[in-house]
Amino acid sequence: MSRTDTTDTPPDWLDAIHWDRDGLVPAIAQDADNGDILMMAWMNRESLSLTAREGRAIYWSRSRGKLWRKGESSGHRQEVEEIRMDCDEDVILLKVRQAGGIACHTGRRSCFYRRLDGAGWTPVEPVLKDPDALYGTSQGDTGNE
Repeated sequence: MSRTDTTDTPPDWLDAIHWDRDGLVPAIAQDADNGDILMMAWMNRESLSLTAREGRAIYWSRSRGKLWRKGESSGHRQEVEEIRMDCDEDVILLKVRQAGGIACHTGRRSCFYRRLDGAGWTPVEPVLKDPDALYGTSQGDTGNE
């Protein structure tokens, strides 16, 4: 991935994004190899700028009110291959290589592991690693609310 300007001035490309009233934009992490959707999180200008500069996924944790470097606790970093924006300019897509194969704080490959079956949600993907083993707590390094 090509890096953007590393000066302290925000790059002009950030101005093209339609940020919500809280200064956030949803970001979808997609497996760069097979297209699987791994997770969704939020980004602010700083986290997206740092993601582009460092080549790894950095999100904004709404619950903690701070930057969240994916994998800082679990080791399951997301190396960013490509950054895209949707046609409405209000959603970011990160094509990533997921270290360790686990993106979800539940110990699964993807956060989208439940399927609607009739009137309820059924888990359809296995836990690959116990969350307590990943983080020492089931909450882990998730910035998701």
